[in-house]
Amino acid sequence: MGPAVLLTAVVKADAYGHGVVAVARCALESGADRLAVASPAEGSALRRAGLSAPILVLGPTPPNYAADAVTHSLTVTVNSLALAQALSAAASYAGRPIQIHVKVDTGMGRYGLLPDEVLPFVQAVSSLPGIVVEGLWTHFATSDEEDDTYLRRQLATLLDVDRRLQTNGIRVPLRHCANSAAALRYPATRLDMVRCGLVLYGLYPGEACKGLVDLRPVMSLKSTVCRLRWLPAGSSVSYGRTFTTVKPTLVAFMPMGYADGLRRALSNRGTVLVRGQRVPLIGRICMDGCMADVSMSQGVQEGDEVVFLGRQGQDRITADEIADLLGTIAYEVVTAVGPRVPRVYVQGGRMAQ
Repeated sequence: MGPAVLLTAVVKADAYGHGVVAVARCALESGADRLAVASPAEGSALRRAGLSAPILVLGPTPPNYAADAVTHSLTVTVNSLALAQALSAAASYAGRPIQIHVKVDTGMGRYGLLPDEVLPFVQAVSSLPGIVVEGLWTHFATSDEEDDTYLRRQLATLLDVDRRLQTNGIRVPLRHCANSAAALRYPATRLDMVRCGLVLYGLYPGEACKGLVDLRPVMSLKSTVCRLRWLPAGSSVSYGRTFTTVKPTLVAFMPMGYADGLRRALSNRGTVLVRGQRVPLIGRICMDGCMADVSMSQGVQEGDEVVFLGRQGQDRITADEIADLLGTIAYEVVTAVGPRVPRVYVQGGRMAQ
């Protein structure tokens, strides 16, 4: 990104399903300057875990969370005078300032101030005691697409807002807009800081980013065969009788269900890896378990590893593959992994089997 550009590791949504505390610590130890989360609750949890790096809250902060934000030294995105006043009061009471960032809606139509609203807003909040305007930022809508016309328009709008502020004597130290895709593809978007999310987890934000860097997926999702039995022809499997055996079938049951992040839409469509071989999921996926036809897996035994996401032998099931099957994106696949699934962390490169 360049020596003058700060790197913020985006660890919202439990670090995209990977486990926020372990990922945040690893990111900071590996050179990230800051962290970003979606909500003040996520930021406060990192503070309680002992992390001291700057933490930016990207999403809305209700005014009644102002005291918590000040107590935990969070950097808050502020787009309303009511929130700014609440933060000012909390900061004054605590006797220490709070840093805020202002988000500009340059074309996402989501959360932010319209360009013409920014100058009067920043002027108003800058006069409040205890408030330090540290950042000005926006978010791109199309950074992972081939056509960069809209992205360049958004960037130009943000820079124009910054110029208007400077013309009126206001210099905001940190301007940032580059997410993972923009940071990789468009150096002009890096400005003072980049916010990298998906690429930290070894996943590409889109086809246009593939090949720009060599990424290896961080997450594998595994279970074990906990029950094996032969079912005769004509046997129904799981709810709704959506699968019926046409011949004697060796069925494996695994304790991995939609409450763990295995989407129910993969019923009778998805595959898993057992003994290095792809086998089909059969019947409807349940809340706490699923079944696979392992009739062709030689030597399969109870206790064998089952890979839902990741590599086994010479084959690999990727988040992109699952996303394509479901008509969604890799983000949703990894963030869906439920909290009751144990996270086991292996540092040092090669993925553990």
